[in-house]
Amino acid sequence: MKYFDAHTHVNFVAFNEDREATILRAEDAGVAMNVVGTQQDTSRAAVELAEKYDNVYATIGLHPVHTSKSYHDEKELGEGGKAFTSRGEQFDAAVYEQIAASKKVIAIGECGLDYYRLEEDSKKKQEEAFIQHIELANTLQKPLMLHIRNAYADALRVLKTHAKVRGDVHFFAGSWDEAKRFLDLGFTLSFTGVVTFTHDYDEVIKNTPLDMLLSETDAPYVSPVPYRGKRNEPSFVVEVVRRIADIRGESHESVAAQLLLNAEHVFGLNLRAK
Repeated sequence: MKYFDAHTHVNFVAFNEDREATILRAEDAGVAMNVVGTQQDTSRAAVELAEKYDNVYATIGLHPVHTSKSYHDEKELGEGGKAFTSRGEQFDAAVYEQIAASKKVIAIGECGLDYYRLEEDSKKKQEEAFIQHIELANTLQKPLMLHIRNAYADALRVLKTHAKVRGDVHFFAGSWDEAKRFLDLGFTLSFTGVVTFTHDYDEVIKNTPLDMLLSETDAPYVSPVPYRGKRNEPSFVVEVVRRIADIRGESHESVAAQLLLNAEHVFGLNLRAK
């Protein structure tokens, strides 16, 4: 493998028609992937895919928005393949520990805090679930896959208090000052196709040590240039890596090689041998 998509959702209903073909396209492009669960059903689906395909790994957990009822996403996996509407799942550490028994589970998450369009009474639920994820990750000695939106200060407070493990800040969208705080804790920062059509994150990408960066798609969302307007997929992570290299003024090959090494280090993998 030459590339690692650190965060993708090919377990979602958006890929029901061509899931296997999507995974095989990624393999042909030299891309291994981390399929991320967002609640129990999608976490189990991620593990099933990881156990079926050599270039697929899984992360399992409860997305912070799913700690509240009625969150709706037509691209996510629902019963019978229908659009997903959250039941307001309560994080059950015993259930997730059982799901994590698979050797292909490489991280716990995506977990964290999401204050975007938040109902005020959801903050407490989110923080409680976040701490429970951290405790599970501490117990299993697996890295965290963090989802943080409009909540960096609170997330840092929780991590400093509870986390004994490190991991990755998925879809980082903060300032350089915020980035430094996560880097100081030992967390890597991952970037999506957004970097191909905005310069908002150039400063962070330039200043972050190369060995603390990861690439991701967050597919089926935020397709990179030149695939804007199309459904995103893991093979498109090549464009993210290319753009990171351009921003840093470094060669595509050297950046791709280092980002692959970074993924190996964070998740305990041997991707170059595949």
